[in-house]
Amino acid sequence: MILTTLALAACSGAADNPARTVPAGDPQHGLEVMNRVGCGSCHAIPGVDWPEGQVGPPLNAMGRRALIGSGLPNRPETLIPYLIDAPSVDEGSPMPPMPITEEEARDIAAYLYGL
Repeated sequence: MILTTLALAACSGAADNPARTVPAGDPQHGLEVMNRVGCGSCHAIPGVDWPEGQVGPPLNAMGRRALIGSGLPNRPETLIPYLIDAPSVDEGSPMPPMPITEEEARDIAAYLYGL
């Protein structure tokens, strides 16, 4: 019973986890940046109609995911640097470094956590 409770607590969603919010982020700008840099060429992303990439995982429900990449904690302080240069944060990540600023990555994270 205790293990089940702990497991459920570890997998709680964004609504239960205020650490998965980006107060300074602009979700609408994040969507615009994702369209501009072509995130949809690898990922299916709600709000991005075309293309619907199949190379990377779909990005729906990002705020409810416990992990990103190869097992990194899904928290803004991990996700934002990952969005900018995934291989430097998660060695061996197939996601390439992206031509975005830290502010743009923060906005993308705000968008993704709102899904």
